[in-house]
Amino acid sequence: MIIAVTSDTHHGDKTNNLPSLLLKELEKQRPDLILHAGDVTSAELLETLEEFAPTIAVRGNADHLQLPEEQVLDAEGVRIGLLHGHRFFSLNAQFLTLKALDMGVDVLIFGHTHRFYHDTYSVHGQRVILLNPGSPTFPRMDSAGFALLKINGESVRVERVTFW
Repeated sequence: MIIAVTSDTHHGDKTNNLPSLLLKELEKQRPDLILHAGDVTSAELLETLEEFAPTIAVRGNADHLQLPEEQVLDAEGVRIGLLHGHRFFSLNAQFLTLKALDMGVDVLIFGHTHRFYHDTYSVHGQRVILLNPGSPTFPRMDSAGFALLKINGESVRVERVTFW
């Protein structure tokens, strides 16, 4: 299973252009699912993403859409948590790992920083993958892009896709 993961697109708030490089890559990658970790800021973008694959999104601090704060889903036996992260005091790895354990997820996807981050931690014998896909439109001290989460049985692999 291939899951495209994006965040912080800010379509309609900071830009009126759809993130064309993201859309071109989605067409090429053909994901089974798209996850958006908040700051979508436009229903139009969600509708466009739905043309590529079923899309699940959560609300970010710039969103005025009716989206949940957090989501938990199962993808081929892997539990994935999705949130933006703006409501937390800190987005450090320790806090996020504890949040993942609290949510009962194997992978915790978050956004808000506009910067790619990926690491794996083991706490109390449980492996937790943390992933921030960065931003395809407004990266902060980082390259624009998104991430692919590739799930095959118990194997979970993260690939970063950058535009420049």
